[in-house]
Amino acid sequence: MAYDDPKTLVSTEWLAAHLNDPDLRILDASWYLPGIDRDTRAEYDQGHIPGARFFDIDEISDQRSSLPHMAPPVEKFISRMRAMGIGDGHQVVVYDSAGIFSAPRVWWTFRLMGKTDVAVLDGGLPKWLAEDRPMEDLPPVVRDRHITVQRQAHLIKDVTQVAAASKLSDYEIIDARPPGRFVGDDPEPRPNLRQGHIPGAKNVHFAMLLSEDGTMKSPDDLRAVFEAAGVNLKKPAITTCGSGVNAAMLALALDLLGHRSYAVYDGAWTEWGMYNDLPIETGPATC
Repeated sequence: MAYDDPKTLVSTEWLAAHLNDPDLRILDASWYLPGIDRDTRAEYDQGHIPGARFFDIDEISDQRSSLPHMAPPVEKFISRMRAMGIGDGHQVVVYDSAGIFSAPRVWWTFRLMGKTDVAVLDGGLPKWLAEDRPMEDLPPVVRDRHITVQRQAHLIKDVTQVAAASKLSDYEIIDARPPGRFVGDDPEPRPNLRQGHIPGAKNVHFAMLLSEDGTMKSPDDLRAVFEAAGVNLKKPAITTCGSGVNAAMLALALDLLGHRSYAVYDGAWTEWGMYNDLPIETGPATC
């Protein structure tokens, strides 16, 4: 199905029809896991959707933290967005070069900052290119724009809150990592991390949310994916993954279902798997 909701997910047709809207801002949020030899900034410079700005997930983050790409402080987000010419009154569309992979992380970051006029491009750059839509290699013309931010603390959880949720079972903890990493059979891409998952977590691999063409599955099919994993959609949810990127993809899917009581565990397994005093489970999830 084609999604055309400027607050969650829009189709390539929608973006093409609005490409010249004066208040549209497009962001390339391409990012890959450690060990994948891709220079996303160089790829952006070689070609991007017309008018797109590059959103560097690793740089626009809280670099005071030792954990990767943690959510940026409000002041830093404001500074970077103004420098990119993004502000109040703009409709933002985010895409990435994998299809739907890292773009939801930026969608969630905007939501965290209280900005709701933001959507992910369904199918991302691969679908845009497959349809032979326009590209350019020119830098965008940027004009400073005022931006008002109000951080939404309910959309993010820290390790203490997740530990409590795991113990009390008052949230569904949903892990987006591949099954091999979730059960503890496969190593993590980052060194010195334990293998397994947060006790009580359910596993919904992010790839299960996508159709064969790389677009997001329909709401009915998304619901079936969560329910097949044993997720109780009547409970609030905490989403997690390896480092907080694909957790946002689960958050986007939940939002598309109308399940808006969710939060992202920003430290994710990079934090949880680091500390030996935090409990872990291995093997399949127990429903």
